[in-house]
Amino acid sequence: MSDQLPVISLFSGAGGLDLAVERFDETRPLRIAVATDYDEPALATLSKNFPETEVLCSDIRETQSQELLERAELSVGDAALLVGGPPCTPFSKSGFWIKEKRESRDPNASLLDEYVRVVKDTRPEAIVLENVQGLTYKTHRAQFARLIGGLSELGYNPSWKVLLAADYGVPQLRRRVFVVGRRDGVPFEFPSPTHSGWSEHTRTFDESKIPYVTARQAIGDLTGADSEEGELVEGEFAELAAEVPGGQNYLWHTDRYGGRDIFKWRSRYWTFLLRLDPDRPSSTIQAQPGPWVGPFHWENVPNEQGQLRARRLRVPEILRLMTFPDDFVLVGNRADAQRQLGNAVPFGLGSVVVRALMEQLGHVEPGSGASTQLQLL
Repeated sequence: MSDQLPVISLFSGAGGLDLAVERFDETRPLRIAVATDYDEPALATLSKNFPETEVLCSDIRETQSQELLERAELSVGDAALLVGGPPCTPFSKSGFWIKEKRESRDPNASLLDEYVRVVKDTRPEAIVLENVQGLTYKTHRAQFARLIGGLSELGYNPSWKVLLAADYGVPQLRRRVFVVGRRDGVPFEFPSPTHSGWSEHTRTFDESKIPYVTARQAIGDLTGADSEEGELVEGEFAELAAEVPGGQNYLWHTDRYGGRDIFKWRSRYWTFLLRLDPDRPSSTIQAQPGPWVGPFHWENVPNEQGQLRARRLRVPEILRLMTFPDDFVLVGNRADAQRQLGNAVPFGLGSVVVRALMEQLGHVEPGSGASTQLQLL
């Protein structure tokens, strides 16, 4: 048997949180013993990158906890961690115009209860749950309270906090809520931010911290990479998109900025025609953006007719902005890759949470053995 501590992974997707679990420390004290999700293409990606992990493609609502334990060759109480990010669709701002989402009636919200059920049945030493910030909004108060209450009743004394990925060296202004609890009831202490800079909501920052990692620092050396099918922004707004400077969006084409006076002020979503600012972190990488939803790269490239066009981010660039290793293998086409990465936890963010938890549990020495990938942030 391996000396690595076993971990159960739910709602695993392509394996972003799993990557953080296995690679947060160069000694790799943890292993994903079993991973499950209903998304077969995403699990194909996970299997490529975690060849020793037992993978189960199934709906968690139809999956018995005992099957997970048997697949992982574990007994109740054996798992060091249970991790997972239930699908964020019910709680994200994307598609919030749908009435059932505004009223928090999305049936997939019940997946939070399934997470609690598996915790109850398997009794891991600690748990980590990740989701979009929207889960903490007033609209979803009942679901979030039920989650925290369920974990509390099991004795895990859960702590939760919304973390900004850029505050921990990830070149992306991505906010996610983490819920962390321990079976012994000792409260978890979240790691302090290491980086600081401008965000979407503030122009002040802590000069004693490391400056945010910018998009240029993360992907600037990839501008000569091969083009990808479907990367050009063509169609109705193609010329307008190409004229938007880096760091700007459709507002460039209003009467308040230097572009064409086409749109009314604040008449569209912020991400409409949004271009990356090379000198700031990226905005959130979305899983399934519409044709005019950025962030698009700050550079323009010519189409077959020689017309300059904005372009979508290429897969190697998205990997970098998510702080995944360059050699991480993604199964599927470019849209599949963006969906899988957009749904994932940035490696750099997940790593600092897992490391803090493992240090507080006494499984690793504080500050030692940070993974090579994490040191590069």
